[in-house]
Amino acid sequence: MQIRLGYDIRFDVAHGATFIALLRVHPSRQKDLDRPDLVTVSPDVPVQHFEDSFGNLAARFQAPAGAVTLTCETVASDSGELDPIAPDAQELSVNELPPGVLPYLLNSRYCEVDLLSPAANDFFGQVAPGWSRVQAICSWTHDHVAFDYRRARPTKTALEVFTERVGVCRDFQHLAITFCRALNIPARYVTGYLGDIGVPVAPYPMDFSAWFEAYIGGKWYTFDARHNQPRVGRIVMATGRDATDVAITTTFGEVALTNFSVITEEVGTSQ
Repeated sequence: MQIRLGYDIRFDVAHGATFIALLRVHPSRQKDLDRPDLVTVSPDVPVQHFEDSFGNLAARFQAPAGAVTLTCETVASDSGELDPIAPDAQELSVNELPPGVLPYLLNSRYCEVDLLSPAANDFFGQVAPGWSRVQAICSWTHDHVAFDYRRARPTKTALEVFTERVGVCRDFQHLAITFCRALNIPARYVTGYLGDIGVPVAPYPMDFSAWFEAYIGGKWYTFDARHNQPRVGRIVMATGRDATDVAITTTFGEVALTNFSVITEEVGTSQ
């Protein structure tokens, strides 16, 4: 299938500001795009494209004072298949993990592994290790946390999600990631496009989405504590330890968001 992707994001910049944007499709999916997804900035300013320390494609630019718009539109080819399920995928001991995976066992800005380790062991310590344990974490998080845009805030951590039992997609993933890490399962945060393909259309505006990946069976597998079901059409943009590492925009200077529109829709079948 073919999926149209894009965004129109606008800011009011007070006195000039430097932006770092993680708005490009991940290198692993660049080959699936029908045209480059470079960030277009208006007014026209030089944009430096680079790869960050997590292997994501980033853009940096200096915006002048006034209205600034970031836009892009492209089409991605996708297999149309649901997220893979591998019930036989097993956990590896910490001693067996590749060194590059080890940071995804540790505390990070939004994932307080040390504080949630007792709960993780109480809830999931007796669940069979491997795929079934990660799935149990997803199901528990999905069933015990309510989705509510009105209760979102950018500073909410996994412990606060666990205590308040409410949040948005990033909060579901932070809690599930923290539970996984507390059980020595490497887990990383993912942001990307996920349209309402093959499911009822959500009753709120389209947005970028979040899910997570767990390292079991010697590879990264997709899990989603928010939806808790395999989905079609995920297009990865960036991966990191948590939402801090994959912020859509990071600004250095006073700015105000004035418009945020995201496009993710099926438009045809790839040949």
